[in-house]
Amino acid sequence: MAKRSAKLSKGIQKAYAVAPDTANRVSPMIIQSAEKYAVDPLLLAAMIRQESSYRNYAISPAGAVGLTQVIPRYWQQICPGDLSDEYHNINCGTYILASYNNKAGSWPKALAYYNVGPTGYNSNLKMKKQGEKYARQVKQHHATLKDAL
Repeated sequence: MAKRSAKLSKGIQKAYAVAPDTANRVSPMIIQSAEKYAVDPLLLAAMIRQESSYRNYAISPAGAVGLTQVIPRYWQQICPGDLSDEYHNINCGTYILASYNNKAGSWPKALAYYNVGPTGYNSNLKMKKQGEKYARQVKQHHATLKDAL
């Protein structure tokens, strides 16, 4: 675990210009949550880059909080606790992404769901396009991270 965390941390620093202390702190959390929910840790790291640029204090106009930008009013029941806590936030975001992958049947569609929600994706063409764009952006961050490793 320590070896994999150190490697991921170096990649996050190089690919996304994240401060070493931040990358070192969150890398083990990313690996742990990714293993727990069978998500590619590089995909999760790329999603965090897209969602918050590794700023734990980020809050979106929609009220999403933390590294994975979880909206408390939607997810507090499933992820009870402090969603501004890095570990809890990463764990919850990973759970959501894995659940969407089970529902959608593919990671790109799961990422689109993560961005606009399954209902938005399936009922509104504009939102579907927005979700697909988001998935492409995460895929690009994933490729950048892979290259940095």
